[in-house]
Amino acid sequence: MSDATPILHMLAPQKHMSPFDVNMAADAGYKVIVPYINVELGEVTGLIQDAIFSRPPNYGVRTGFFMGGKDAILALDMLDAAKKAMVPPFECSVFADPAGSFTTAAAMVACVEKLLKEKFNTGWKGTKVAVFGATGVVGFASSIISALEGAEVQLVAHRGVERVIKNAEISKARFGVDLKAVPGETDAQKQEIIANADVIFAAAAAGVQVVSKEHKQLAKKLKVIADVNAVPPAGVEGMELFMNGEKLPGCDALGVGPLAIGDIKYKCESGLFKQMIDSDKPLVLDFRDAYTYAKKLVGLA
Repeated sequence: MSDATPILHMLAPQKHMSPFDVNMAADAGYKVIVPYINVELGEVTGLIQDAIFSRPPNYGVRTGFFMGGKDAILALDMLDAAKKAMVPPFECSVFADPAGSFTTAAAMVACVEKLLKEKFNTGWKGTKVAVFGATGVVGFASSIISALEGAEVQLVAHRGVERVIKNAEISKARFGVDLKAVPGETDAQKQEIIANADVIFAAAAAGVQVVSKEHKQLAKKLKVIADVNAVPPAGVEGMELFMNGEKLPGCDALGVGPLAIGDIKYKCESGLFKQMIDSDKPLVLDFRDAYTYAKKLVGLA
């Protein structure tokens, strides 16, 4: 491994780079951190090549790029553009985690999987998963991770099913997974979805409750429900912030709260930054790598 100074270039398509991600990178060990804002996809190649050609090839392992923002597809497109911009042996490491949501999704899926295996002696294969907040980055990534593991995933639309259908089509084209877009705009539609789910991912916007006490009473098949919303009201009524496998009030399902997920998410993002710094070869990391690492953190691998 090179003794060169670890440098991280952080790209944001919006007007600000997330202070959360900057702090995480600094605490993980990057000595020089440079944020770039309002970055367009077409600019990624030039930025990558400016960085890799300015250092000897053996310094490439100590040069990193982080793709932020709030758009999962754009972050993945920027990751692909970065890979194509490499000119071996001039390469660097790249990590996509828009809004920190790839590592959050990985943490949520890993926490739920741990409970499925320990409490129900089962895994993702054939498990029926309903994803609320499916158009968000956490919902998008968690649906693909669980589907790649063999789950039968429904993307629940709360404001028109067209956007959710588009996400399902993108997921099929990009990752080969079959996700089912379903309408959940009416209470009757939500009741049917919840009544037939084995697992629920509540990944809606902060402060939006998607599963009520009445909904939980219908959830006769539900094994585990996870909620990433830490802003009151909880996304799942009765969910406590640190809940991690305790029985939810009003039903037989086990709950995973936002701060239990957040603990694994924090360790996952920090750990992937450290992997980039410590690796003896350039790395390219997305939500699938985050999931692999999150499984280790919860004791599944």
